[in-house]
Amino acid sequence: MSNSALRVTIMSEEKAKVDPVKLHKDGYNLCELGKYEEAKEKLLEASELYKKGNNFFDASTMLYKAGECAYMLKDYEDALENFLESADLSFDKGFDRFGVSALEYARDCYEALEKEEKVKEMEKKIEEAKEKLL
Repeated sequence: MSNSALRVTIMSEEKAKVDPVKLHKDGYNLCELGKYEEAKEKLLEASELYKKGNNFFDASTMLYKAGECAYMLKDYEDALENFLESADLSFDKGFDRFGVSALEYARDCYEALEKEEKVKEMEKKIEEAKEKLL
């Protein structure tokens, strides 16, 4: 193999490692296989890359999906962090319906953590957000 062909191969491999779409797909596939920890890592990495590329919808989607993975692992604190970040990004960029879904999952995390006051706060936020959608 020539030096230029080798460089192209190495560059292609490096690009594949940081391709958000590949990470996105790999994360979804791992999630489907029940490999939630591995999936979560890929989804969070994809989210960061999407943010850097100003693809905020997919960034918020990846955060949401990473939250679902953490939720399945019963890591409610981590799931909560991902859902709240997804909701913030979604509302900031005008993806309000998606943001409401993330808040609903965040409420579920607070319920699992038995933080009743936070559950009530989240329910109020959800209602306020839904009213704006009408």
